[in-house]
Amino acid sequence: MIASLRTGFIIILLLAAHDMHAQKPLVEYVNTLQGTNSSWDFSYGNVYPTIALPFPMHSWSPQTGKNGDGWKYTYNATTIRGFEEVHQCSPWMGDYGVFSLMPVTGKLKVNEEERAAAFKHENETAKPSYYKVKFDNGITAEISPAERSACMRFSFPKEDAFLVFDGYTKFSAIQIIPQEKKIVGYVTNGIFIPKEFKNYFVIQFDQPFVAYGTWSNKDSSIHANNLSDSGEQRGAYIQFKKGASVNAKIASSYISPEQAALTLKQELGGYKKFEEAKTAADKAWNDLLGRVKVEGGTEEEKATFYSCLFRASLFSHKFYEIKEDGSPYYFSPYDAKIHDGYMFTDNGFWDTFRAQFPLSNILHPAMEGRYMQSLLDAQQQYGFFPTWSNPGMSGVMVGNHAISLLTDAWIKGIRTFDPQKALEAYFHEATNKGFWGGSNGREGHEYWFSLGFIPYKEVSESGAKTLEYAYDDWCAYRLAKLTGNTFYENVFARQMFNYKNIFDTTVGFVRGRTKTGEWAPQHFDPAEWGDPFTEGNPWQWTWSVFHDINGLIKLMGGNEKFNAKLDSLFTAPNVVKYGSYGHEIHEMKEMVLQGMGQYAHGNEPVQHAAYLYNYSRQPWKSQRQLREIMARIYNAGPDGFPGDEDQGETSSWYVLSALGLYAVCPGTDQYVIGSPVFNKITITLENGKQFIIEADNNSAKNVYIQSAKLNGVNYKHNWIKYDDIINGGTLHFEMSDTPNTTRGIDDADKPYSVSGTRSDASKASDR
Repeated sequence: MIASLRTGFIIILLLAAHDMHAQKPLVEYVNTLQGTNSSWDFSYGNVYPTIALPFPMHSWSPQTGKNGDGWKYTYNATTIRGFEEVHQCSPWMGDYGVFSLMPVTGKLKVNEEERAAAFKHENETAKPSYYKVKFDNGITAEISPAERSACMRFSFPKEDAFLVFDGYTKFSAIQIIPQEKKIVGYVTNGIFIPKEFKNYFVIQFDQPFVAYGTWSNKDSSIHANNLSDSGEQRGAYIQFKKGASVNAKIASSYISPEQAALTLKQELGGYKKFEEAKTAADKAWNDLLGRVKVEGGTEEEKATFYSCLFRASLFSHKFYEIKEDGSPYYFSPYDAKIHDGYMFTDNGFWDTFRAQFPLSNILHPAMEGRYMQSLLDAQQQYGFFPTWSNPGMSGVMVGNHAISLLTDAWIKGIRTFDPQKALEAYFHEATNKGFWGGSNGREGHEYWFSLGFIPYKEVSESGAKTLEYAYDDWCAYRLAKLTGNTFYENVFARQMFNYKNIFDTTVGFVRGRTKTGEWAPQHFDPAEWGDPFTEGNPWQWTWSVFHDINGLIKLMGGNEKFNAKLDSLFTAPNVVKYGSYGHEIHEMKEMVLQGMGQYAHGNEPVQHAAYLYNYSRQPWKSQRQLREIMARIYNAGPDGFPGDEDQGETSSWYVLSALGLYAVCPGTDQYVIGSPVFNKITITLENGKQFIIEADNNSAKNVYIQSAKLNGVNYKHNWIKYDDIINGGTLHFEMSDTPNTTRGIDDADKPYSVSGTRSDASKASDR
């Protein structure tokens, strides 16, 4: 009996320990230092340890790099020089509307180099809802965010205590109000901003000022007792009593000083203590992360998954603010006017149409509905769709992918916009060249409609543009077909197969072609990077026919040859030829380090390739390859990404792939099936329903799907419809270490291709 009681007691303790472990707050799995071990010549993410709520207007970050440096925080740095309000979506694009605070003890130092304080990572806590660092000099800094504001706390040792405000690289205007323990003003900095842009800020402190003044970075001058200043690279400082613990509430607005003050009241006015802000931020993240509950897998896999889900939930940034009556309005970065409604920004669609938006269409359809209307609003305000907003128009990268976002939303039932206006706007996009860059409007549109491809050397990156324009025109064709618009259906049906015009059957790859029809360059090496392709080579770009993989299979000579070529992508010599770049770029170095042949996951054009065996009667190869990619090149540490994270794209790829799903072709209602990482995944949808993915016998070795059932019915398809997810249900897999080579090999099991072999290919997705 005693032995039995002892055994029972041990079991109870183990169950209790397991239950406590299971109840670990999901935000604790997130490491915001993931991907921060990066530099301009090598990227493990090129991100900063973002402190923010989901899809915020403002984020916050410790700053180790110089003002104006795109690499705000690098893991190998040993000093921090400030705590910034940040909006940066890529180090290659720069930031805007930036200012920072930095605590200083002992002698006042305002220059960013001189005030920098040493720290160690073991004295740093980096979570989405809370950042803390204890500097070697004894100062402790803490931050907790809200959507458009933040609470900061600075605890000083028993020495003189200063806070230095830095107005960053361009113009700033500052007013110190000692009797109100407040600093107000605005900053104007950034590249892609209208001249009218201002970021108005208010900083409210809870401690009286002992002394104060302003300073200029231009000449390193300090002006004690000065209450206001304005100009290039200006700042301010406040002195507090020795050993003070100073709380600061910070809010800012693109609309007005009054709105900044209102935002501070709306978001932070109810918090009497710093801990209340942290508790609210913790809840916001735990609620969001808890909508995708994973079970099974290792603790490391959970950390990677939730760190990626965090990154996938930051961009696009909100660019709207809330009036006193609760309604939204915004300063437009496109026409510099104030408008009612919603606006979003800080996103490059060349990256994010592939995974980030398809993931958000599952998790955040209400937000996506607002977003789609804001795209049309932006187009009306500027004359062209945004392609990479930061916060205004830039035209960086290639393609016209706003139409992909709109079409993908429409087919998934997110119908908050007028499709006729969307098609009219896209027609204008496809037949005109805008003022910014290669993707603002359509560069080479005259050639596109006359030759059926973009000619080599007449327009840079001609091969990449040909492939992306063909897909985008298919999206327009698709939206027109779905909405009964025969005029635009006929217009864009003519161009969606143009990808075939740059596929050279003699070499089995896409390549450049001159306006007179000759292949170029004359010598062909598929390992050669650059023009006619963007940040890649033919090995990576040949697969970029999202809407017609079946057509690509036919060009390659059928399934057997297609599979052999796809096998070779992962096994070809892991070498780089610099091509038109003439030197090594970071994407090349990252591909070589990953050691997976010519597969370069660190850049977007090839990220869907591992799923393509689903189209060619060998889905088990996708299952194996995807699990290898996830295990090999993702983790939750500073080296956590295989290249630029790109506004949630690379992290969204992991989140979707870990679920066992991926949108190879946004614009269809299908998610292609891969191999889930976890034994059970429960997705709680906005409509309150749950979609559950079960994978019995799943493990690092058991990566192959033996059988599947959807809601209890045997399921052989290599894809699942959006409606089956959003309406709730259960997708059940039996996993094994041995591939099932007879499952998912029929024509009906293949995902959508516009030239699909089965007669119901279109009907299955057109609904």
